[in-house]
Amino acid sequence: MCDPADDGFKQSSDYFCSYGIYMQTDLGEIVPLWSTIPFVGMLLSIALFPLLAPKFWHHHFGKVSFAWSLIVVIPFLVVYKGQALYEFMHIVMADYVPFIIILIALYTVSGNILLRGTLIGTPAVNTLILLTGAALASWMGTTGASMLLIRPFLRANSFRKNRTFMVVFFIFLVANVGGSLTPLGDPPLFLGFLRGVPFFWTFKLAIQMLFTSAILLLVYYMLDTYFYKKEGHQVHKQQTDKEPLSIEGSHNFLFLAGIVGAVLFSGMVKMGDLNILGVHRAAQDVIRDGTLLFLASLSLITTKIEVREANEFSWFPIQEVSILFIGIFLTMMPCLKILQAGSDGALDFVVKAVEEPYHYFWVTGILSSFLDNAPTYLTFMSSLLGRFSPGLEGQEAMAVLLNEKDLYLKAISAAAVFFGSMTYIGNAPNFMVRSIAEETGTPMPSFFGYMLKYSIPILIPVFILVTVIFYL
Repeated sequence: MCDPADDGFKQSSDYFCSYGIYMQTDLGEIVPLWSTIPFVGMLLSIALFPLLAPKFWHHHFGKVSFAWSLIVVIPFLVVYKGQALYEFMHIVMADYVPFIIILIALYTVSGNILLRGTLIGTPAVNTLILLTGAALASWMGTTGASMLLIRPFLRANSFRKNRTFMVVFFIFLVANVGGSLTPLGDPPLFLGFLRGVPFFWTFKLAIQMLFTSAILLLVYYMLDTYFYKKEGHQVHKQQTDKEPLSIEGSHNFLFLAGIVGAVLFSGMVKMGDLNILGVHRAAQDVIRDGTLLFLASLSLITTKIEVREANEFSWFPIQEVSILFIGIFLTMMPCLKILQAGSDGALDFVVKAVEEPYHYFWVTGILSSFLDNAPTYLTFMSSLLGRFSPGLEGQEAMAVLLNEKDLYLKAISAAAVFFGSMTYIGNAPNFMVRSIAEETGTPMPSFFGYMLKYSIPILIPVFILVTVIFYL
């Protein structure tokens, strides 16, 4: 039987008491590498079904996600029992639920803000929209900035023939790279803030963010100029009557400010823990989640339906993200546990090979492209604390890392945010932007098509430059 008074007892993911069984072995140390196969299957399903069987996928993607989840959950519960139950409950309650709540809040509130007026999608205007979105992303989150601007961006370019590359660069800049300056911008940086990284420390990534954004904006402007001229006479016939710009639903900016305040509150106030279905969550985090749902509800109630209709607001993008990401989170659990086990896990050869800042940049980045970037960031941050601050804990350990080895933390911070743009699943806004674009008639590439045609040839050379300039 369990004895919480026992000196060895710890309430964490490594020690779980369930049904009278006390587990001391870290799950990540004992699960085999082949247990990650369902996660690979989930990724391949997202990549191939929309390409090979689009009608089937559109109607049954939820069933596919559910099937892959069962393939992981049932065997793990049978073999590892209470320990596996805890890990699945923890990843759902502590990771997935707050993850999806903040997405819902930002998606809802931003979707209730309507930008009216004539925006003609010239290369200069489009570049300015992307620049604005990238600047906003660090302060209202990549999800908030993406949902605020993607529909006006698409409307401005509704007359353009070649729009796919525009949405891809929107994903690059607004849904990812732009969110690297504050903990509000992207989930991994927020996790760092919760664990002792000062709020404004991430401003140290400004040069890297500006460098990366400048290159991407320049490449975008050249591509847009080429296609704009190629479309020629058809472009200049459009939008002869200009309507002045205006904003409807502007009171929702107050709700956006409330979301920012709730997030800051959860990172700055300590109110103890709550036990929810066996998972310990900070009370301030629960209050934050409740506040976010309340603000989203207020936004819906206080905004006219006509505003959402004019904004072509639809719940499908957030439904798709919610359904697919619960499958991703559940099937991802063995992968994360193996990584968190470090040199004691099945991926010890990867962990042992990571030594220099550029190693951390690329390994964190590659894993963030396919795994959730928040736990990936947290795993390597924990690795850095153990490596450079042995025997120290909490703020003391973090102070050593920040004062003596901050280049390593910069590497994993930048990588976790930047590489989220490498795939559709690298960051949740990517999925929503793609879904909204497809709903409004813009063809989007498949999972592999996005990588092979856009992210690999465009982003990898940029990231190589970032490596050479900042991490060698």
